[in-house]
Amino acid sequence: MSRVGKKIIEIPKDVKVNITESEIAVEGPKGKLKATIPQGVTFKLEDGKLTAERQNDEYTAIHGTARALVANAVTGVSKGFTQEMDVVGVGYKAELRGRAILFALGYSHPIEFVLPEGITAKVEKLQRTINQYQTTITLSAIDRHLLGQTAANMHKLRKPDAYKGKGVRYADRPMKLKPGKTGK
Repeated sequence: MSRVGKKIIEIPKDVKVNITESEIAVEGPKGKLKATIPQGVTFKLEDGKLTAERQNDEYTAIHGTARALVANAVTGVSKGFTQEMDVVGVGYKAELRGRAILFALGYSHPIEFVLPEGITAKVEKLQRTINQYQTTITLSAIDRHLLGQTAANMHKLRKPDAYKGKGVRYADRPMKLKPGKTGK
């Protein structure tokens, strides 16, 4: 039995839901999103509550996934999603230029990361310690999948070093550093 699939999705008052046979269109104050409905799963809207039902136990696996995708669409158009990325290291910088972020990550050339349509970014420069400088990039979007993929692509530009922690990393994930050499 899918526990996630059984959960009821509360629809906020300012969100409109349109259910067709193959997709659900969700419209809210932040924008519009569509989620496809897989075969074997149906959605019913009653009194501002959306429920997902499956035809039989053969569709148990996709039941929870379909419900989660629709719940993310409802949350996205009403509240939106954010992801913070930290650029840590001496000489490592990030600068917002229109629809692109210009990174200086210790390579011989700067990297221009073009933001996809639907993603907005904000860059804040902070100084933590004497040796480590930190820049925080806040990404926001209504589409959770697009936001996560953009953050992963940004993370791949320079993965954090295991010993010093330098690189582009997720702000909400703690990073445990490896101990260095202990020489005698």
